[in-house]
Amino acid sequence: MPKMTKTPKKSAREPETTGPGSNATLCPIARAQDVVGDRWTVLVLRELFLGNRRFEEIQAHTQATPQMVASRLKKLESAGLIERRPYSERPPRHEYHLTEMGIAFHPVFLALRAWGETWFKSEDEEVAIQYIHIPCGQDPGLGPACQSCGKMMRREELSAKLGGSFHAERQARLEAFKANRP
Repeated sequence: MPKMTKTPKKSAREPETTGPGSNATLCPIARAQDVVGDRWTVLVLRELFLGNRRFEEIQAHTQATPQMVASRLKKLESAGLIERRPYSERPPRHEYHLTEMGIAFHPVFLALRAWGETWFKSEDEEVAIQYIHIPCGQDPGLGPACQSCGKMMRREELSAKLGGSFHAERQARLEAFKANRP
């Protein structure tokens, strides 16, 4: 019979082994996955990149439950990707803004968009989010560099416009959300 060894008790000073900021692994992909590795977190970030900053807007466009949105916002805030800013005192309400760390996720967002547009859509479907690369005024395409001028795409140099079908889908979600509110 193999010898059983006892796992030592974890002291209060040892780092967490799971969750945001975990030191369970040296792998940066695994550490990033702890923070942004689920569907709802990425969709919350999508909404913030599209300029939706209020809880109700984020919930309507992601179609997540209030609990899911709240837990993802708390996780993103505690990890340093977003910050809350009050916009109403009575009742207390907050907007959510990307921090420097959150803005740094934008290339990952663009890569997910490119991968989704390339591999998960039929050829007859239009691009969901159309960008204009402000420095050259052209469609930058799906790569990390603009297909027209060759410059790397930076968030502050992109102007986003929703494709017609995606815009209609989002409007229908927003209207359904408003219709179902008490």
